[in-house]
Formats: sequence, structure tokens, C-alpha cells
Amino acid sequence: MVRDSSVNHTVVTEFILLGFTSHPGLAHLLFGLFLMMYAVTVTGNVLIMTIVRADSLLHTPMYLFLGSLSLSETAYTLVVIPKMLGDLLFPNRPLSLASCATQMFFFVALGITDCLLLTAMAWDRYVAICRPLHYGSLMSQQICWSLVMGCICGGFILSSFLTGMIFSLPFCAPNQIHHFFCDIPPVLNRVCPGYESIEATIVSLVAMVLIIPFSFIMLSYGCILVVSLHMHSAQCFRKAFSTCGAHLTVVFLHYGCAIFSYARPVGSFIEGKDHILAVSYTILIPMLNPLIYTLRNNEVKGALRKVMTQSLLLY
Repeated sequence: MVRDSSVNHTVVTEFILLGFTSHPGLAHLLFGLFLMMYAVTVTGNVLIMTIVRADSLLHTPMYLFLGSLSLSETAYTLVVIPKMLGDLLFPNRPLSLASCATQMFFFVALGITDCLLLTAMAWDRYVAICRPLHYGSLMSQQICWSLVMGCICGGFILSSFLTGMIFSLPFCAPNQIHHFFCDIPPVLNRVCPGYESIEATIVSLVAMVLIIPFSFIMLSYGCILVVSLHMHSAQCFRKAFSTCGAHLTVVFLHYGCAIFSYARPVGSFIEGKDHILAVSYTILIPMLNPLIYTLRNNEVKGALRKVMTQSLLLY
């Protein structure tokens, strides 16, 4: 840390992530629990990517998006969890601003990519149910890959803009952050006084990034509901929503935590408390997503059984 005499503040040049150091006796227990959850997350996502690639019946737009979401979430957890596990065993290690910015950049980029992929999946369900005669032309393989690449590029472009804005600001002491990774709210809490308007702009941009895609998803499902209610066959109605149930569950889990965490003023972030909520969207929800898509999707379960049977026959 260095002293800035012009503003009479100690300017921070590195951070220390306190994480779960307030409960040192639980460090090894939390390490084992989070490691197990991380292993389940990676295994589940790898299984989904494997069966989507291996089973030709799943070579459809919906499963292309699902496989892309699994890949994105695997990278998303990789950005946060391994360092968090290391800090549980070796706490209070200093983190340079460059390292903190890098972690935030990839975390935000992959988080936004997940949001956009969930939006693309909602669009796919809308076209499949509301405009089935045009599905082949509106959701061609070229268009689907363009949507996936657009989601990735959009995530990284928006993240570079937001992260650049945040780390262009000066940070003041104390340099300790009561969190287990470089998340937006706790880092903004360390910005020196006098930059409140820029902080408010950043929070507003983050809220827009979350609320606009979520509104589009809700609009898509509103149209799906209207069309489904006009279906004369109860079987058609059930079939229409059977492919939407898992996606809607993931949307509400993902966006519910994200909007509550980021679409609110910086001052409402409670140090030492909100990092418990962060565990849900960095560890718990990524672990649940593969389970939700596997357990609530008959096509995925059938493909999984087929791949496992083929694997056993090879041995």
C-alpha cells in the first residue's frame, strides 16, 4: 500500500481475501465439502458434454446450447473454486490488483455468457413451440453456432468494459476483502471516496446486463404459455412444457441469485455475510444444474444410459 498525500488516503496496491478465515476451525471441513461439490460439478458437466457429442439424437439446437452451457460453467467454476480451496489451506495470501482484475474479468465474462446462453435456449424453445413450421430455418446449425459465439463474445466484451471501469478507479485501505474471490460488490466497497457516481453507473450497467436477458426469457415463456393453453391435446401441452421445466428451473436459480447479488446498491453489500450467498451461485447452483438437466430430461437420461452401456460393453 502507498500513501496518496493529495487525497489523504492510503492507496491499495494488493488485496487480501479473507474468505472463511473468521471460522478457522471449519477450514478443513469446508475444504472437503467444497472439493466434493466441485468434483460433482465437473463430472456432471463433462458427462453432459460427452453424451451430447456422442449421441446423434442430441445433435439439435437445444443440446448444442446445453453442451455450450456445461462447458461455460466448467470454466466458470474453474476461475473461482481452485483458488478458494487453496486459500482455505493457506489463508491471507496477498493478491495483486492485476490478479484480482484477471479473476474478475473471467468470472464476469463467463457469468454473462451463461446468462446469454440461457436466453438463447429460451429463444430455441419459443421457436420450437410457437413457430414450429419455421424452426428449421430459424434455428439452422449455422444460426445456432452464431448464437453460441455471440453469447461468448458478448460475455467477454461486456466483462472487459465493466472490469476496465472498476479497476481504473483507485482503491483505499483497508486492503482486506471479506470474500473468497474478487467479486464486483466487495471490490467496489474498496473504491476510494469521491467516485460514488461511477460506482452507481457500474451497478446500473450490471443490473441491465442481468435484467434485460431475464425479461426476454420471461417474455418468451409468456408466449409459450399462451400458445400452450390453446393446444387442444393435454398430451401436447405436457410435451411442450416437459422440455421447458428443467430450463426454467435453472433460469430461476441462476437469475434469482444474480439479480439479488448484483442489481442493488453497493452500500447494501454486507461484509462477511454476502459471501455466504456467493457460495450458492459459485458452487451450489453450478453443481445442481447438470443434475437438473439430467434428472428432468428423458432424452438426456436415455443418452446417458446408452453411453454407459456402450462403455461397459467395451470393457
